[in-house]
Amino acid sequence: MGLLDAILGRSKPVRPDLDQLFAVPSAALTLQAATGFAPTGRGSVCFAGVEGGGFARLQEDVRELLDADTERGGIPVEFSRDAYGYTWLLATHPADDTASLVNDLHAVNTLLQDGGFGPHLLCSLIGFRHPADGRSLALVYLYKRGTFYPFAPLPGDAEKRDNPRELQVRGALGDDLRVEKDLSRWFPVWGGAGAVSP
Repeated sequence: MGLLDAILGRSKPVRPDLDQLFAVPSAALTLQAATGFAPTGRGSVCFAGVEGGGFARLQEDVRELLDADTERGGIPVEFSRDAYGYTWLLATHPADDTASLVNDLHAVNTLLQDGGFGPHLLCSLIGFRHPADGRSLALVYLYKRGTFYPFAPLPGDAEKRDNPRELQVRGALGDDLRVEKDLSRWFPVWGGAGAVSP
């Protein structure tokens, strides 16, 4: 940071701490014990689409890396675009292998960041479902903040959230994850590439 930045009160953006993702497998156990929500084995990375050959090559590198185990029965990654123009990469693993899912999400974030596309990364989602009522939940990792928050859509077609449940999950995971304190940053992630579904 230069002298002018210090005088004007500007600061350099903090480099995201992607290693926060590695706390999710332990947090998943806490979440299941406290609330009953179990991992689905599905997770996704959301980023703003970028045009150009460099990004297309990087997207192919991501696909090759994550699809390396499809010969042994692994599920290929899926790319999709939502109604807002954001690109979603969906990774699927066995529901009891949250660690491998998190490794894949971390690898995607790292490849995009190291490829110079970090500013285009928005968030990562890890999906959960409650076995008793079938409701969905996602733990959302905000790339630029290095924090998590719960997103719990209510069942049905209306885009509504179960705020009490989100606050319950926040309370359960406060010791396991760096939970986003600013509730205004708990953005809805409708159409989160299969990681959550009402």
